[in-house]
Amino acid sequence: MTRDEFDRFCGTLPAVTNVVQWGNASVWKIGGKIFAICSNWGPGEAEKIGFKCSDLTYAILIEQDGIIPAPYLARAKWVQLVERDAMTDQDIEAYIREAYSIIKAKLTRAARKELGI
Repeated sequence: MTRDEFDRFCGTLPAVTNVVQWGNASVWKIGGKIFAICSNWGPGEAEKIGFKCSDLTYAILIEQDGIIPAPYLARAKWVQLVERDAMTDQDIEAYIREAYSIIKAKLTRAARKELGI
């Protein structure tokens, strides 16, 4: 999945915002809380997708080739795909949907109402 495809997909989720921060990373949020990131940290670096996981999903995914605990976010159960073929686009979309749901569920009832979700 390219960054453009990542951004297009994340943009289809309800009540999300996108900011570019941390050295040109595309950061997707709901209610001000991050659920997915696409970044590249240097010239010639491949784009890397990261997302929030459940505890079980995190434990399973970090055992897979091409997937690592996300730098700076692993303690919060985030993974990062470091190889383009670590996961199919369909699987990436499913995991991003789940990340979105996890973060959405952590929002207060008032915040969800304000966002219309």
